[in-house]
Amino acid sequence: MIYKHITFTLLFLFILPFNLKAEEVIKKGEVLNLQRCVEIALKKHPDIIAATNNVNAYMNKVGQSRADYYPQINLYSGYSRISPATGINGSYDNYSTGININQIIYDFGKTSAQVNIQNLNLNAVRTDLESISDRIIFNVKQKYFALLQSKRNKEVAEETVKQYQQHLEQAKGFFEVGVKPKFDVTKAEVDLGTARLNLIIAENALKTAKANLDNAMGIYDASEYIVEDNLKLEKYTITFDDAISNAYRNRPELKSIISRKEAAAGTVELAKKGFYPVLTGSASYNWSGDNFPLDDGWNAGITLSFPLFSGFLTKYQVEEAKANLNVQKANEESLRQSIFLEVQQAYLNFKEAEERIPVAELNVKQAQENFEIADGRYAAGVGSPIEVTDASVALTNAKTAFIQALYDYKIAIASLEKAMGVR
Repeated sequence: MIYKHITFTLLFLFILPFNLKAEEVIKKGEVLNLQRCVEIALKKHPDIIAATNNVNAYMNKVGQSRADYYPQINLYSGYSRISPATGINGSYDNYSTGININQIIYDFGKTSAQVNIQNLNLNAVRTDLESISDRIIFNVKQKYFALLQSKRNKEVAEETVKQYQQHLEQAKGFFEVGVKPKFDVTKAEVDLGTARLNLIIAENALKTAKANLDNAMGIYDASEYIVEDNLKLEKYTITFDDAISNAYRNRPELKSIISRKEAAAGTVELAKKGFYPVLTGSASYNWSGDNFPLDDGWNAGITLSFPLFSGFLTKYQVEEAKANLNVQKANEESLRQSIFLEVQQAYLNFKEAEERIPVAELNVKQAQENFEIADGRYAAGVGSPIEVTDASVALTNAKTAFIQALYDYKIAIASLEKAMGVR
């Protein structure tokens, strides 16, 4: 929703060179929110640069298709040595130079049809650019929320280490005064060691998540930055019918295939024009002779070229174009069905993720209460270390599951928005 202001104009204006280092884009210690990460990706990602240049290529194809609207002007010059088979003068030089102009006067709409087809193809690649942009935005969202998830998991791992450290100190204190056996101390040491190993894993997962976000933004060797933590429940409301309507209206892939279908229909009409004549005008002015100064002259005329028989070439071209049009129609229907399924799955996943959050949040509260009871019992000398370990593990798992539920909800929303073609 927050990306509506990002337009294709920005994509063209802000594209940066490949060799621009990440430090010039992200300052050291900068706080990045999701919108900022998306903006960087739309400026820096190589796929965006490639797709943009593809659009530029098709813009030039449109210009090429307009060439027949204009006269074709050629300047020529030549020299030849002529030796006649008969004659008394022998060999002589011949010089020639001149300029000629050719202009199609009327071609029964062939040129205009070609221009229209190329414009439709241009629209298709523009929507392809939009589709690539949507894919990159979704990938940034995934990696952004994955980084937040890893960051919170690391915090949970740090809390677990502190809990086991405190438990170990309690166990040592009880053992020293003879209240608890040595088993409690060794058990606490093993638990602390396991927690430290899990913390190392969580720290590495955080580094990996940052590298993945860098890659999603299309940068490398980035300075250390901070991501804004918005991994929290923000209610998202939409009906399934509205989601389907948005998808059919917004999906760039559908727009692209519709443009290609219209271009295929235009190709059918263009192929049919192969049955029609072409009226061409020409004019030239030239200088020629065997010595200087050369004699000059001019000529002008009109030519009507009518295709009487071309070996059924035009007929087969028309049939080929019709077949390609039917392919595009079938592809459009297939894509519509795929979009419907994608939206349906994304919507179901969204509702399921939404329902899991309050359950996961309640589990954290219950696990926290259970841990406090177990820890209090042990501190009072009536509990066992196994109870504390089990309660601590349950609390850690509950917190991790809650973080996972928040992540899944954010990704479910992102997936639904991508399925709807909404940024």
